[in-house]
Amino acid sequence: MTDRSIHPNTRILLDAWRRMQADPRGHADGGPDTRDHAALIDRIFLIEQRRDQSWLVRTSGAKLNALIGRDLVNQNYLDLWTGPDRGMMSAFLEAIRFDGAPGVVRGRGETLNGECVELEISLMPLSPEPGRSPRLRMLGLYQTLGGAPMLASHPVFRHRISMLVPPDTRRVGPQLRLVAVH
Repeated sequence: MTDRSIHPNTRILLDAWRRMQADPRGHADGGPDTRDHAALIDRIFLIEQRRDQSWLVRTSGAKLNALIGRDLVNQNYLDLWTGPDRGMMSAFLEAIRFDGAPGVVRGRGETLNGECVELEISLMPLSPEPGRSPRLRMLGLYQTLGGAPMLASHPVFRHRISMLVPPDTRRVGPQLRLVAVH
């Protein structure tokens, strides 16, 4: 997925994650301000892997809770997914954990009355805090891609995966250029 095909809120959060990885201390001074991105903040969530391999939701934004129809805090993030989608999401989280880089999920949210909304969920691994036990945590953004008004305030009941964009772990190294002179 090219950067042009992702939602602008997703791009903002991915750019902030990259800056935090490059310069964790300098990001606080030059990073985005939450007041500038209120629509983004209400859709953010934080998950933490537990010993039983579940992913506990530690925080979730008000807009996200409204779309799902309940407060997600202290719920297992994997419970949003059923059947093969749950297995794919679990493996996807493991890939993000293993590679230490963000991934993006494209999918669909469905209500009980059959209405649908297209979704984009980005997940970014967070570095452990110095001096604390290493816990695997991920920052997430639950972004609707239009169609949310068609839900008519009915909560998203079922999630389906359409596409997984795994972490891009390519390293940019020295590049060689061949020049031929006749």
